[in-house]
Amino acid sequence: MDKIIRKAEIRRETKETDIYVSIQLDSKGTAEIGTGIGFFDHMLTALSVHSGISMNIQVKGDIHVDCHHTIEDTGIVLGQSLGQALGAKSGIVRYGTAYIPMDEALAMASLDLSNRPFLVFNCEFTNQSCGGYDLCMTEEFFRAFAFNSGMTLHINLLYGSNDHHKAEAIYKAVAHALKTAAAYNSDGSTLSTKGVL
Repeated sequence: MDKIIRKAEIRRETKETDIYVSIQLDSKGTAEIGTGIGFFDHMLTALSVHSGISMNIQVKGDIHVDCHHTIEDTGIVLGQSLGQALGAKSGIVRYGTAYIPMDEALAMASLDLSNRPFLVFNCEFTNQSCGGYDLCMTEEFFRAFAFNSGMTLHINLLYGSNDHHKAEAIYKAVAHALKTAAAYNSDGSTLSTKGVL
């Protein structure tokens, strides 16, 4: 099967955010991230590097209000970009699961690139925030990401005490599960009893 370059570029402007996302799958996972929220930049960089998906994400958001719109809307546009880059999702492994330790924290992510969006998020944080990043927005980001890419996504934080480590383990677990699921399978077939996703 001839492998096409899987990439996407989307610009989305609202009264709350102005977001540009460009991604390329099957690459070296280079990250150019600027959201105005340092810890979120750190998490998106981890998502890019560990998934092997190169990402250029530039965001201007109303962070003078709070971080909510910036983080959720970034999830929307990044999800749309992933869905566009994957196209019909034929010829991919489709499923991916990863357990990722980050010091004392352990997170698991399991996903299906199925065109049936869903999120299960079983993760608890101790503090309200890491820097300017509200930790409750982790769930909102992944909900937006999953629903706009057509992904069934289960995230479980098994244990941990440091919120930075817990969040980072979550993002990296999703990244590694995504890297597996988005990879081409051996024969180019669509992994579905229906014949299509």
